Amino acid sequence: MTLRLLKSFALSVDQKRVPISSSAQRLLAFLALQNMPRSRTYVAGMLWPDVTASRANANLRSSLWRATRTGHQVIDASTQELAICKHIDVDIHVAATHAHRLLDMSRPCDDILTTRTREDLSADLLPEWSENEWVLIEQEQYHELRLYALEAMTERLTTAGRHGEAVAAGLAAVRAEPLRESAHRVLMNAHLAAGNRGAALRQYEQCRRVLIEELGLEPSQTLRNLVPAHSGGGGVGGATHSGGGGAAPELPTRRIVCHPAGEVPAQGTDTSAPAGTVPA
Repeated sequence: MTLRLLKSFALSVDQKRVPISSSAQRLLAFLALQNMPRSRTYVAGMLWPDVTASRANANLRSSLWRATRTGHQVIDASTQELAICKHIDVDIHVAATHAHRLLDMSRPCDDILTTRTREDLSADLLPEWSENEWVLIEQEQYHELRLYALEAMTERLTTAGRHGEAVAAGLAAVRAEPLRESAHRVLMNAHLAAGNRGAALRQYEQCRRVLIEELGLEPSQTLRNLVPAHSGGGGVGGATHSGGGGAAPELPTRRIVCHPAGEVPAQGTDTSAPAGTVPA
């Protein structure tokens, strides 16, 4: 039996969805995220914080009864405590374990540098459930964890020379949090490692545009140092930006001399324009 909490709620047996009421869904999801036995009083208070204790306990009993209507044992219930059944595989447990492994740079992770891991880390926890405080807390915790894990995954794939997969993981991190400079940084590094300086420059410009439009901030010096130099000259790393806080470089000038009619100009004098000073 599997329980999916990433993207949306789904309880399945042998890849077939098991119908379950909304109140039982919330009870099962809460117990899965706790991942340990909790007292009945604690569960009732967390799921129904805005009603009296007696009403919350009644709601809990109703939800437990509805959970039994699935025809499968999904909750271990004693007179004092509740827990999700151990035989249920929960996707966020696997994703969180992989995330912590990716963040531990002392451990090899070749076996989890996969498309499945990237997809799990690209999904938010129950994104349509935002009406309860306990859901919001769990969502924020997993969101931060998966962002750091996606960045670590990008760096590991870049080091392994798997540049296409590294870019895919970096893009997932940027999509999840467009204002996060560290996500743009690992993605730029992946492009540079693949020799795609133009893609790295475009990613920098995208990051800079979003930061200015949303926060009124320029990218950090660390990010600007990654910008590859190009023939335009000027600016950090060779890039030029209007309003970037520095004056544009002065262009060299040459003098153009106009001679009277019939006079032969000295060798090397440019007579292609009237007298004056123009940019070279």
